[in-house]
Amino acid sequence: MMNYAYLVGAENGAGVVAIDTAWSADHILRAAKENNKNIEAILLTHAHFDHCNAAEELARKIHVPIYVHELEIEELPGDLDVKATKPDMTIEIAGVSIRCMHTPGHTPGSQCFLVNDVIFTGDTLFVDGCGRVDLPGSDPRQMVASLSRLATLPDQTKIFPGHDYGTSPTTTIGEQKRSNPYLMPGETPPL
Repeated sequence: MMNYAYLVGAENGAGVVAIDTAWSADHILRAAKENNKNIEAILLTHAHFDHCNAAEELARKIHVPIYVHELEIEELPGDLDVKATKPDMTIEIAGVSIRCMHTPGHTPGSQCFLVNDVIFTGDTLFVDGCGRVDLPGSDPRQMVASLSRLATLPDQTKIFPGHDYGTSPTTTIGEQKRSNPYLMPGETPPL
C-alpha cells in the first residue's frame, strides 16, 4: 500500500520515535539499529490498520508506549501502554518537541506531528492530494477545515505523508499551495 513509517529524533541523540508503524516491526527495529538509535515511543497519525498493524508487536518487543489521539484510543489493545494525545499537545521525547495537530476528516482522531519545520501528515495530506473521506468515521467538512489549517503553516514546512501517492515522496506546504487542488486558495474541489 506504499506506506511510510518514519523514525524521528534529535540528530545527535540516541533515541527516536517511530511514526505510523505499518507492516513490519522487524524492519523498523532493524532500521533503528542500523542508525544506532533506540525507539522510545510509537506515534500514530490514526488507527487504520495500514498505519498501525505493527504497533502492537513492536510495543510488546521493546516495551514502549504508543501515542494515539484520544478519539481512537479504543482501537488499540487495552493491555498495552497506550497514551492519549489531545489537540495541540506537545510531546517531549527523543530529544525533540512534537506538536500533535488534530486534523480530523479521514478519521475522527487523525492527527499530524509537527517537529520544527517538518510535518508528518499520515492520511490527512498527500503530495497533490488528501486522504479519503468516504470511510466510516470520515467527514468531508472536517477534512476541508483540517487542510485549511495545514495551509497556514509556513511555506517552507516539509511534508512527509503516510503514503507515496504523488509525484514525489515529500514536498513542502508552499509547493502544495501551488499544485495540490485541496490546498489552493479559492474553491475547494469536492472531496
